[in-house]
Amino acid sequence: MQIITTHKNTDFDALASMIAAKILYPEAACVLPKTVNPNVKAFLSIHKDIFDMYSSAKIDFDKVKKLIVVDTNNWNRLERMDALSARKDLEIILWDHHTCDGNINAAWKCHEETGSNITLMVRRLKKEKKKISPIQATLFLTGLYEDTGHLSFSSTTAEDAYAAGFLLEKKADINIVSSFLRQAYGEKQKNILFEMLQSAKRSKINGHTISINKIRIEGHINSPALVIGMYREIVNVDAAFGIFTIKDKDKSMVIARSNDNGLNLGLIMRSMGGGGHPGAASAILKAVNPDAVEEWIRELIGGNQQASVQISDLMSFPVFTVEPDTSMEKVAAILKGKGCTGLPVVQGEQLVGVISRRDFIKIKKESQLKSPVKAYMSTDITTIDPGKSPVQAAKLMAKHDIGRLPVVENGRMIGIITRSDTMLYFYDMLPD
Repeated sequence: MQIITTHKNTDFDALASMIAAKILYPEAACVLPKTVNPNVKAFLSIHKDIFDMYSSAKIDFDKVKKLIVVDTNNWNRLERMDALSARKDLEIILWDHHTCDGNINAAWKCHEETGSNITLMVRRLKKEKKKISPIQATLFLTGLYEDTGHLSFSSTTAEDAYAAGFLLEKKADINIVSSFLRQAYGEKQKNILFEMLQSAKRSKINGHTISINKIRIEGHINSPALVIGMYREIVNVDAAFGIFTIKDKDKSMVIARSNDNGLNLGLIMRSMGGGGHPGAASAILKAVNPDAVEEWIRELIGGNQQASVQISDLMSFPVFTVEPDTSMEKVAAILKGKGCTGLPVVQGEQLVGVISRRDFIKIKKESQLKSPVKAYMSTDITTIDPGKSPVQAAKLMAKHDIGRLPVVENGRMIGIITRSDTMLYFYDMLPD
């Protein structure tokens, strides 16, 4: 007997990968976990006559000779597969797009970093020229779009876009994709969001603004991730974490959403036994204190941030500066000679202003070039801490329409970062 399975809390990428695996391994049976995402459940309720699914309760695991695992590489994310994990005679095939190493020892695996797991499987389906129906293509595109944020997440690769184009050629219905990815927002979600906003708190860890909210809930809640996404936007933080403690049940659910490339939520949640992607991740914990979970998250964020690129890694130092009494004529010569667009103005060790090429527009007469820089410099200075991320630096420069940021630590300027520095980072052009 051969079976195909995926992780608990099955999303569209996982479901799509199971169906793709069924095409590649037609003799295998699809074993769907009991817990699936609400929108996946709605999809299956309509298409249950098209996709044959089995529950783990109906499988005689003693007869299983081959296990095909998709969209995860961890035994603890599978449902009721513990008996198979100890089997030495079991052939395991693995398809996974997550970057971390897991504990499933597969005889054969396709483990590559892409925005969605179905992208890897579409590659094989194309190579083997397998027939894909419009319904299958629609499901595959739904999974691809869900995991890549309609190709907008930072984890999206060029191959994800090529796979999406291929699926559209195979008659994937974009309207159906949109309808199933549009999550319902009802009265229960509204009440939870309102309760969370009433107790919202913001804090900073290594220069990142975060909000961690603990809330007790009753019964099942559809689309809690939607609530966290809305909460993050309203509270206006880099990352939001919701710790949902379920009344009368000895478990908690952690859901996280971020728009900051400097934080990898997938790594954080995997450390807690869950999983996900840099911008969206979750974990389910048993027998835990919500306060302890919050502290755990804070510690993981701090540790996670140490491995990411910070302003201190990109800034230039020592910084060439001018004094307030330096003439504008001399400043012009310095800017031309050094090929830069601006300079910090310091008095002693204190930053008192910034002079840029655009400030020379204020000069109407040639005689004004003899005037000191302090007469034309900008004193409304925007600075940045060395521990913040390139993303935060780019946001500040865009917000204030400036091309450089002095890097200040304990009131003293220790470096400078420019718009060009951040662009080199974003386009992966930093020197090795």
